Amino acid sequence: MRGKLCRIGVIATLSTLVLAGTAVTGVAQALPAQPSGLYAPSALVLSVGESGTATAAVQRAVTLSCAPRPSGTHPSPATACAELHSVQGEFTRLTTPMPQGACTRQWDPVVVDATGVWQGRHVSWSATFGNACEMRASLADGQVFAF
Repeated sequence: MRGKLCRIGVIATLSTLVLAGTAVTGVAQALPAQPSGLYAPSALVLSVGESGTATAAVQRAVTLSCAPRPSGTHPSPATACAELHSVQGEFTRLTTPMPQGACTRQWDPVVVDATGVWQGRHVSWSATFGNACEMRASLADGQVFAF
């Protein structure tokens, strides 16, 4: 009888350990993802394309990450990040309502697009310009879409 009680005790202890391990594993999997640093994420995909239809065909695209430091495939990440910081990530503030310079009235639409995360907020922004000249004039001296 004593051996039987000992085996029951061992089985109960093993069962408790297995269940506890399962519970701990379940809890660990249920926890939300934790940020990898002290900075809110700022990672974007920027693209420029032409649009003759309802969907734009991407011609060029780059990545831009601004936190914790400027990086990505953008040719001037530090300048582009500084420009975005100056407008608090509001892409509409990058465009000039009254563009400077003379452009033809040729209709050859160009679409610029920004998708990703800016300081922890989801970003999905797009603008269409009549042609490449209008795009350059509307974005003034901006570097965010200069790639």
